[in-house]
Order: sequence, then structure tokens, then C-alpha cells
Amino acid sequence: MHWNPIAQAWNRRHFLTQCGLGAAGLALAGQPHFAPKAKRLIYLFMEGGPSQLDLFDDKPKLRAADGQPFPMSLLAGKKFAFMENMAAPTVQGSRATFAPHGKSGNVVSSYLPHIAGIADKIAIVRTVQTNNVNHSPAMVLAHTGSMVPGRPSLGAWLLYGLGNESANLPAFISMISGPRGPRNGPDIWGSGFLPSSFQGVPFSSGPQPIFDVGSQPGVTADRQRRALDALRDLNSERHSLTGDPEIQTRIASYEMAFRMQSAAPELMDLSTESPETLALYGATPGKGGFANNCLLARRLIERGVKVVQLYHTDWDHHTGIENGLKRICPEVDRPSAALVTDLARRGLLDDTLVVWGGEFGRTPMSEGGKRGGAGRNHQIDAYTMWLAGGGVKPGVTIGETDDYGMKPVVDPVPIHDLHATMLHLFGFDHKRLTYRVQGRDFRLTDTAGALVSKLLA
Repeated sequence: MHWNPIAQAWNRRHFLTQCGLGAAGLALAGQPHFAPKAKRLIYLFMEGGPSQLDLFDDKPKLRAADGQPFPMSLLAGKKFAFMENMAAPTVQGSRATFAPHGKSGNVVSSYLPHIAGIADKIAIVRTVQTNNVNHSPAMVLAHTGSMVPGRPSLGAWLLYGLGNESANLPAFISMISGPRGPRNGPDIWGSGFLPSSFQGVPFSSGPQPIFDVGSQPGVTADRQRRALDALRDLNSERHSLTGDPEIQTRIASYEMAFRMQSAAPELMDLSTESPETLALYGATPGKGGFANNCLLARRLIERGVKVVQLYHTDWDHHTGIENGLKRICPEVDRPSAALVTDLARRGLLDDTLVVWGGEFGRTPMSEGGKRGGAGRNHQIDAYTMWLAGGGVKPGVTIGETDDYGMKPVVDPVPIHDLHATMLHLFGFDHKRLTYRVQGRDFRLTDTAGALVSKLLA
């Protein structure tokens, strides 16, 4: 799939110039290479690096050797974010308990009892690999397939291939919970060199997550309509002179923003959900947070949104990991499981791909102090993510790591392979979903990527 743009669409836009479909989106709608299993993506991203060794990858040998010197032979040639802390590392076993769950026997730790309850609906991948030990480049790589900022995000690539069916909402939305926004925010939901109509729209955390959706005081709907008509006429005249497709995108963006003013209040009103559903997620109408965002994600895809990314940004546990996980896991455990359960009971899980994970994992050696104050460093050679729905084979565990959780011994899954598989679920051959710019065909998987067939139902 190729497209020669009239003008390079690199520039970042304000909300009102990002959320529309535009002529570019219409041109490519509905062109998968083969029949897709997934139609929508909800990406639950745990920014900071959740510890696979405390959540999904049980290592009895680590518990048995807890506090002993870590075998230095396993560290030869390895890179870590804070190398000065790796001079004389000790083994750190998990204080969580692990058990198989459901008919599948998928292993989940005691820190995530609700996710354990959906063990038969998820596929756990224990051997995901990335290429950089630092947060920012690893975040950009996880979302764009490149460590260099400025490439299109996964969501942008999907919209480039799929188009947008949502008349009153952006097709690609990112929502945030946690103490801060995610690193490299605009880069991880941006459109890069794709037209800006494919860029994600960030929603804030809180009871009013949509920026500037309301009219200014004293501005009536009729007055606003007349102002938009005038802008449309001026922009159309400019487009007739330049042929710049970004002008058409801007026109469509203004129109969508106008329609959102009536659609947004109904979308955000969680009080219309049943008490049972609110309890399932642990959501509270009128408040922000990950639970409310998970419920909003379901409501968004029901209204035609194609890609929803949810960021929870408090997983960087270099110290105090035991207490940190006890605090943070309850914030995401119930709503993550509730989302999968809710999608399944509404008949939406079969064609909605749900992905859970971070930019990397954590090391098996201790960092930052003794037990109670100790944490774990960044681990890029083997970490865990899980997927559900959208053509994913449920109830399986893919990949095995060595006794210390340092590297894969079966089925390594580089991040490009995961991206290739996700695109496949949406009906795209990752080698053929390309965009020509600066004399080269670019793609999400760059020059790598292979299908993880064991993930496919």
C-alpha cells in the first residue's frame, strides 16, 4: 500500500486540527490485505516497566537464592539503565505467590487477582524483547517501531490502513492516569510523516478529559456555526490554490469538534451505566483515574473509535518495589480484567484487540537497598505482556525464560514481531503496509518483524 503525499505532513496540530478524519482518511478506509480478525485496539500501557518477575513469570530459584550474590556470568555484555548499581548485585526473589488459574493454567501472581480471574481469556507472552534500556527511546520504539522520535505511531498506522467510521469522535484517542503524563507523549500517539488526520488525540485525566470542547461564554451555537462556515469558506479557497491536503483535514477537524460538543457530554456521563457495571470496573462517575478510563474505552469503541490507548504512569520501581506493587496493582488489576470481561459479555471482544504491558520489564537482581527498600532495574531481554480478543488465541502462555528470568530459552518475541502480529490481526501484512517519504518506503516494523503464529487463534 503506497501513497505519495502532495505535501509532507510532519507538523503537530492543536486538538482542533488533530481529531478530524479529512479527505486523506477517506481515501484509505477499508483496505486490509486479508480478512481481519480485529477491528479495534485498546492498548493498556503500564509506563515505567512493570515487573514480570513479580506479576507473571514465576522463578522459584530466585526465591531460594534471595539475598545471595547474583551470578556475574549472567551479566556479561548486558546493559542496564543504572550501571553503577550493578557492581555487586544480589538476587531478589518475589514476595508474591504464583499459581495457575482457570482451565488454561495460565500463571498469574497474587498481586493481580482479577487478571488471574480472566486467565482463560488472555494470551501471556513472557519473552518480549526491546532494544533500549532507557524509558524515552524504549517508549518511542514500543509505539512507533523506531527509537528515533518522529515516526508514525501504531495507532496512526492502523488508521492509515483502516480509515475512520466515527462521525462525532476522533478515531484515535489516548487517555492518561497516574502522577504525570507519559514520556514522549506527542511522539507515541503522533502521525509522524503520515497526514495529521491519523494522529491520536490526548484526553486529560479527570472528570472533564476533553480539552476545549465547550464553547466560550456568550458564544451561541448559531454564532459558532456561522464562524465555522466562514472558516470553511476561507480554508476551501486556500485549498483550491495550494492543493494542500492538510487544509481539508483542518476543515474536517473543525466540523468534528463542533459535533463533539453534543456527543461528548453523553459519552462522559458514566452515571448512565448500571451499578453492576460501575462496580465491575471500580469506576466512580465524575472522577478520573484508570478505572474510569477503562470504562470510557469501552464506551468509545462502541461509538466507532478505532484505537484507544490508556496510560498508567507509575511503574518505575527502582526502589521500594514490594510496597510499590502492593499500592499500584489494585489501581489497574480490577479495571483491566473488567474491560476484558465487559467486552466479552457485550460481544465486542472477538473483534477488539486488548493489549497490556509496558516498554520493558525489571531485572532479577536487587537495586536501591535492602529488602523493603529494594527495587529492580530495567530489563529489556525478556519481559511480559498479555493480549486478549481480536483473533488472539486465549488461555496460552508463549515463551519461557531461564531460571533467573534473564533471557528467553524458548520463543523470543522482539517488539517488531509483536507489532507484525498485531497488524496481522487487523488484516495487514506488515511488509506491505508502507508509506513512501524521502525516497523510501517506511513501515511500522522498519526492516524487521516476523509473525508470532502461536498467538493466533
